[in-house]
Amino acid sequence: MRSTTLTSASDSRKGRLRQHVVAPSLHLSDSAAAAVFRAVRLRGPVGRDVIAGVTSLSIATVNRQVIALLHAGLLRERADLAVSGAIGRPRVPVEVNHEPFLTLGLHIGARTTSIVATDLFGRTLDVVETPTPRSAQGTALASLAEGARRYLSRWHRRRPLWVGVAIGGAVDGASGQVDHARLGWRQAPVGSVLAEALELPVSVASHVHAMAGAELLLGMRRFTPNATTSSLYVYARETVGYALVIGGRVHSPASGPGTIATLPAVSELLGGSGQLESTVSDEAVLAAARRLRILPTARGSVTELVRAARKGDQQARELLAERARVLGEAVALLRDLLNPDDLVVGGQAFTEYPEAMAQVEAAFNARSVLPPRDIRVTMFGNRVQEAGAGIVSLSRLYADPVGAMRRAGALGSPLRVAGDAAPESSV
Repeated sequence: MRSTTLTSASDSRKGRLRQHVVAPSLHLSDSAAAAVFRAVRLRGPVGRDVIAGVTSLSIATVNRQVIALLHAGLLRERADLAVSGAIGRPRVPVEVNHEPFLTLGLHIGARTTSIVATDLFGRTLDVVETPTPRSAQGTALASLAEGARRYLSRWHRRRPLWVGVAIGGAVDGASGQVDHARLGWRQAPVGSVLAEALELPVSVASHVHAMAGAELLLGMRRFTPNATTSSLYVYARETVGYALVIGGRVHSPASGPGTIATLPAVSELLGGSGQLESTVSDEAVLAAARRLRILPTARGSVTELVRAARKGDQQARELLAERARVLGEAVALLRDLLNPDDLVVGGQAFTEYPEAMAQVEAAFNARSVLPPRDIRVTMFGNRVQEAGAGIVSLSRLYADPVGAMRRAGALGSPLRVAGDAAPESSV
């Protein structure tokens, strides 16, 4: 009898954890609530009539959604900005009520994990970095969860709503499980471990999909994208990857993201195995730098290599230029294959040494057989990993604001304290 009771309790707990693992929504939602919240986020403080004009929703629909978002604590009224002589609350502008809340993002890299606190606008409030544990997956996940829990405990005046994880490897967004060969993880229950430790809803996404989602949702240049527009996002740092955005949605195959790690790439200077990732990764570049005696044999970083190039070291410049050439040709190959309307590159292989973008573009133009196309560098620069983790933690709030607040248990009495300071110590 006792055994049956324990089994029932265990099954119930697992069921609750599964409910707290929620697939991310890396797309521009067309629901009324999402459209209204997006309009206020992008244009606020703003009146209901302007929201109606931007969203093409009726004023009655806008009023209903604004009332629901006010009740959820996501918006607040700005009576001090009401037009003089205006009568009635619908004339009072509204804005995002961002001070009481935060979301928590984790970018779990092959070497470094970033823990990011983000506000409702997607702005980074604070970020700390810690080495990614190299222990067995169970121990590593427990360590990461404890670090995130300690970090959250330092935010006394903002209510955490959601956790987002951006990570390499193959990600099952529905279950939050991850296969990550470089970390030695197999069906690692990332989502459920964090959900149990932090008692918050958790979403897990491929890190390249997350970064493409950040460009889409945080880097919007227009309120509603063209439904036929496509964008290719190419990432390179310690790993390489790509993502496609089509009609306002990051394309996320059910079987997981594709890989460009094994694309052909040949460089005598960089070495490698004849494949892209083993040729242009930070590890490959540093190995070449040590071989050429640009950096000390047993230590050195890409940052030091960049510093040497900027100080006039010709070999360092040639090595970084060669990496840029190989990357430019790989981007051209992908562009010719997929022919997107927009082309974005991100990751420190592109952004840490922007002086080499001329070589990327030259190699791209020489290799591509299609008409010329501009390459746009990510708007997030060297902070693209934290932007990706941040948008995974925000994506459900952006897609279904009221529903996400309900799932986060925050519809009752949200904190309303302004001016919270970042925690003083790191993980």
